[in-house]
Amino acid sequence: MKLIARIPVTAAMLALLLGTVTGCNRLKARDQLNKGIQAFKNARYEEAVNHFQTSIELDPNYDQAKLYLATAYSYQVVPNLDTPENLKLAQKAIDGFQSVLAKDPNDLTALKQIASIDRNIKKFDEAKEYEKKVISIAPNDPEAYYTVGFVNWVLAYKNATTILAADGLTDAGDGNPKKSKGACQKLQAANTALVNEGIEYLTKAVELNPTYDDAMQYLQLTYRRKADLECGDENARKADMAKVDEWIQKAMGARKINEQKKEQKAGGGVTLQ
Repeated sequence: MKLIARIPVTAAMLALLLGTVTGCNRLKARDQLNKGIQAFKNARYEEAVNHFQTSIELDPNYDQAKLYLATAYSYQVVPNLDTPENLKLAQKAIDGFQSVLAKDPNDLTALKQIASIDRNIKKFDEAKEYEKKVISIAPNDPEAYYTVGFVNWVLAYKNATTILAADGLTDAGDGNPKKSKGACQKLQAANTALVNEGIEYLTKAVELNPTYDDAMQYLQLTYRRKADLECGDENARKADMAKVDEWIQKAMGARKINEQKKEQKAGGGVTLQ
């Protein structure tokens, strides 16, 4: 009977001991997280990574530390740099955010961060895919719509300059009416879907944020790409260029409003009547 009585007591003591150790590790993990956040705020990203890694080692289920670790990696990624080291950093960041999404597929921070990293390493199709996931969860997020439109413009511009160069032309931004019929057909094939989707998403961004001057700027740039597609239709090209002028004016007006808001906010929000 005495032997049997000792078994549950010993088990309880072990459970208490394990609980104490676990609780201690969690406190240490939180301390490492706080140190990592402080280093991150001071742009000491490598130091921050070390603290976040230690925090996760102490508490493998510490999701907040995983999110910060991935973010610290992402801040070290240099846009448009194709070196193995930079791409390795990008992949570490993506892997970290993917681990967050494995637990919560609707984590908007992780989705947006992966989209941003993909843009920075020129994986544009993947970036659009993640922005569209953001839109499916947060359909009123103007930035996500803007980003899809921006990516489409980047791709369309690259296509346009390549096709025009092969035709012996430099992009004039006016629909390039001097291009050959063959070049125009190539532009239609390469850019029609990109341009149409870009205009759709950028227009939606402006609907959601009526003073979104960046979206307006890329609308005028996208209408320049649309003008490329009006093969032999001079009236359609001129209509597209009229849209260019319209969105330039709207962007200027929106920027002025936004600057006034910033000035009012900086001055304490006091407006003299």
